[in-house]
Amino acid sequence: MKRNNFKTVRLFLGVFALGAIVSCTDLEVDPDNSIDDPDFSGVNDPENFVNGIYGGLNGRIGDQANLFAISEVTTDEFLIPTRGSDWGDNGIWRQLHQHNWQNDHAFITNTWNQWNQTHFAATQVLSDLTQTSAAVRADAHFLRALGYWVILDNFGQIPVRDPEESLLVDPIVIRGEEAVNAIVADLEAAIADLPAVTGGSDRASKAAARLLLAKVLLNKHIYLGNSVDVADMNRVVSLVDAITAEGYSLQAGYFDIFKEGADSETIWWIPTGVGNRIWNGLHYNNSPEIAGGGWNGFATLAEFYDLFEGDANNNEAGNGQEERRGFVPLAGLPLEEVPGGSDVNDDGFADGSNVGNGFLIGQQYDYDGTPLTDRGGNPLTFKREFVDGDGNPSLINNGETTGIRVIKYNPRFGGFTNHEVFFRYADAYLMKAEAIFRGAAGGDALTMVNDLRVLRGAAPLGSLTAQDLIDERGRELYEEFWRRNDLIRFGQYTRDWDFKDPSAVGNNDKNLFPIPASQIILNPNLTQNPGY
Repeated sequence: MKRNNFKTVRLFLGVFALGAIVSCTDLEVDPDNSIDDPDFSGVNDPENFVNGIYGGLNGRIGDQANLFAISEVTTDEFLIPTRGSDWGDNGIWRQLHQHNWQNDHAFITNTWNQWNQTHFAATQVLSDLTQTSAAVRADAHFLRALGYWVILDNFGQIPVRDPEESLLVDPIVIRGEEAVNAIVADLEAAIADLPAVTGGSDRASKAAARLLLAKVLLNKHIYLGNSVDVADMNRVVSLVDAITAEGYSLQAGYFDIFKEGADSETIWWIPTGVGNRIWNGLHYNNSPEIAGGGWNGFATLAEFYDLFEGDANNNEAGNGQEERRGFVPLAGLPLEEVPGGSDVNDDGFADGSNVGNGFLIGQQYDYDGTPLTDRGGNPLTFKREFVDGDGNPSLINNGETTGIRVIKYNPRFGGFTNHEVFFRYADAYLMKAEAIFRGAAGGDALTMVNDLRVLRGAAPLGSLTAQDLIDERGRELYEEFWRRNDLIRFGQYTRDWDFKDPSAVGNNDKNLFPIPASQIILNPNLTQNPGY
């Protein structure tokens, strides 16, 4: 687990201070600018300070815990059973999937702390006391909007502190329309002065700000608790059209998007290692020559896997599945077929090339085509079911091979490459289709979805329903942080799925996470969310 070092001060985040976002998040801040200084006079080196905020995103987004966990493991897309003594962690992973978390859950608390840090650091840069350029302010507007949005989307209320105020003053809290308007204003200011970039960037761009603004507007009715406003949907279409006009487009070769390097889809990538996405689901005996092999944790429900076209029990290469479902290779690849690959075994095969893409089910194979085994010598066959030693459905006492594994970033291209895709054109494209489906003008949603499906090797649909849209977003964007947000917008986050706590089924209180108990005590302007 990654940990942050925090100074102890009394402020709206309670147990942490922005000036201490160091260590694993790589955010280095001049101590003269630390927010525990009651005489804040502006940020002395705002450009470097903003670089530090961007650096802090590496840990926030590259981690497998915290925001990623509450965005993905709380859905039908991921779950982590306990295999022997591995991944027990006092139930912290199981609680997320089962929706029986409490208001002291570490990943929820960390998400609250980290993203409040992000927006407050950006607010320091945007203070009238900070003298800086329009370009730096644009970055700060974008970063503050991102921090605000993560907090609003997950917790429904945002504590906002003026850095010029005394730390003894309880910060105000914004909710609903006021919070949405603050995010929209920041993104509009960012769009005006951010650079136009085609081919993706590890910093914010006009396209990145437009994508985030489109996402805010698409979800606005959820944040306000009312019905969809067609004017918001029309603006979503306009924003996506502006991204398209910058040169972004859908790309053939789905898994090539997740290799390091430019492509037509990646809008914003984070220079953080993708090792968590590779190794947390692979078995210990998958490519042990790279970093010692997998960690044998993350897997998906069979019902999510079944959203994809193909044989329910066989995903081997050439078995007729759609491209996004990936495949299980029957052997490794020669080194010369993997540009930039390595061969530490000196056996002629590219390291990691016997590991498939997408969803791994059934027998897994060594480089020479020999069936792999688990640590006990049994066939390494990933299974649809999660069962204990007695064969009963369970998330504890599982064996080494329960659960279908998920992998988008392949070890053959580097086990810890610093290139994680965060904003992608296909997301914007599907948001436009959804906005049209919800009433916007601007095209035909069915045609848009079918054009994407055909590009991905799936059969076109004859008609389009809300269920088709949420399913298509799941197929296209799995493992990219969006599943919880999407399920809530389509009213499906509280539906039943395997291993969910029965008391959580249909319980809309679960659509928001609890405000950490310590923060409720420290700031009386915060209100605990219903159900906690």
